[in-house]
Amino acid sequence: MIAVIDFGGQYTHLIARRIRSLGVKALIFPFDVSPEQLKWAEGVVFSGGPAGVFERGAPKPDDGIYSLGVPVLGICYGHQLIAEHFGGEVKKAEKREFGTAFIAIKKQGSLFKGLGKEEQVWMSHGDAVTKLPKGFEAIAESGNSPIAAFEGKNFFGIQFHPEVVHTVHGLKVYDNFLDICKAKRDYSLEDFIPKAVEEMRQRVKGGRAIIALSGGVDSSVAAALAARALGERLTAIFVDNGLMRRGEPDMVGSAFAKTGIRFRGINAAERFLKKLKGVTDPEKKRKVIGEEFIRVFEEEAKKEKAGYLIQGTIYPDRIESAASSKAANVIKTHHNVGGLPTKIRFRGIIEPLGELYKDEVRVIGLKLGLPRKLTERQPFPGPGLAVRVVGEVIKEKLDMLRECDSIVQEEISKAKSLPENLWQSFAVFTGIRSTGVKGDSRDYGYVIALRFVDSLEAMTANFSRVEWELLERISTRITNEVRGVTRVVYDITNKPPGTIEWE
Repeated sequence: MIAVIDFGGQYTHLIARRIRSLGVKALIFPFDVSPEQLKWAEGVVFSGGPAGVFERGAPKPDDGIYSLGVPVLGICYGHQLIAEHFGGEVKKAEKREFGTAFIAIKKQGSLFKGLGKEEQVWMSHGDAVTKLPKGFEAIAESGNSPIAAFEGKNFFGIQFHPEVVHTVHGLKVYDNFLDICKAKRDYSLEDFIPKAVEEMRQRVKGGRAIIALSGGVDSSVAAALAARALGERLTAIFVDNGLMRRGEPDMVGSAFAKTGIRFRGINAAERFLKKLKGVTDPEKKRKVIGEEFIRVFEEEAKKEKAGYLIQGTIYPDRIESAASSKAANVIKTHHNVGGLPTKIRFRGIIEPLGELYKDEVRVIGLKLGLPRKLTERQPFPGPGLAVRVVGEVIKEKLDMLRECDSIVQEEISKAKSLPENLWQSFAVFTGIRSTGVKGDSRDYGYVIALRFVDSLEAMTANFSRVEWELLERISTRITNEVRGVTRVVYDITNKPPGTIEWE
């Protein structure tokens, strides 16, 4: 296997995902892992991270890892770690690099085999290697990084992120590194289903469980897995928290009535909105929603005599909530991860998809026999429309947003041409008011933002370059049909620096 050492980078699990896609088992370890735990590794990858190597308390690996005798690849922060460890120099960069950049490859060698003389890559750094250790050689440079990549002594460092899709030939870099490691290519996603089913059976044993079902891809796939493991000892609980899209409760109920899974729908809209009264901070919203979900599930579990709660949490949820690493920063608290209360009345919470990305979850869903109509649904945030209403969440704003969102979804479904990697398309209630004119009269209403993004795994995303005619139709319909809206704007922010959701 390849050991990926986590220094708190947002893309750490994406590194493992890319390596797994090349047929090699990849496991993630915390930065303070002991060398003894890595004795089976065929190679090691140091991830990126938010710290600077020269900062006090910066996470650093055990020195013994440098003596394992296997190839080591450092990415971004990891690139700087290797240089510093062997006596190189790392300083604050005169010009930081965030986003698309181009590197000139000075030497292909074994790491850049098959790549061109110039490559488009994805940079995200404020520090840079300014001097190499003795015996190391620079093999690539960019406009702001004279040492954008190096090699030496069985160690390799690259300042850019080959794991994100914006690095055009990033997968080839990992492919080359696996060749350097002489790694066995025998990993398959096919092995996941029987393993996950058996783990759930062993965890629950003869007990009962409920699954938090939203009707989205993740919870639906988790429900199908759990049903295979537990059968009649599983009950799917759908909670209508008043924060759903138009028609969502009816759609979920009818879809799961045909699956054979025991299903119960709970109307808790009033209690959720009451808890959210006066709450404007997005982090607090997520925590309030997370706790209230747990309290509802505790009540329903008691009725079902179930000791376990199963959730469709996937790894991006955990990454952004900083639940995967002692060195990571919190980007936003996901209600089903960092939003959970400290005290819960369950014997355990089971997250069978917790190490997977959305694209992997979709594959697993198809292998479990779920219809494409379900597995290809756009992601919808667990806290629902609460994080698409900027500011306090009240019923009037939610109703207005539901109308806008239904127009977006209707026009998207009718569109003849859409970007291949369109990941999400939705409306945001900004809370901003703007002067408009309707007929011959002045109007003063709200601004709705449209957010369409292209992505493969949600860890990075580009604003979607959809046709102007589609945006115009949506804008015209919203301002004509939704009372109280006077202006529609389009968000052209990529991730990073923005997140996909506004809150």
